[in-house]
Amino acid sequence: MKKLLLYSKPNCHLCEVMKSELNQIRQNYDFELEVINIENDEELFRKYKDRIPVLKINGVIIAKFRIDKELIKKKLEE
Repeated sequence: MKKLLLYSKPNCHLCEVMKSELNQIRQNYDFELEVINIENDEELFRKYKDRIPVLKINGVIIAKFRIDKELIKKKLEE
């Protein structure tokens, strides 16, 4: 099973959009999604601050700000 990691923070509109899109994809693909609140980690907050959401699959960044649903599906099928 693929592990997706989403760097996010509260009150982030783009983060909510990405979570919603990932939930739609989840209806047809099996994956684990871990959402990390960057406000809980000083290093992550400095690194990403206003450059979120960031999505990683198995440790590799595959999306920033918005996702390409077809790319995500392809990566989940690999």
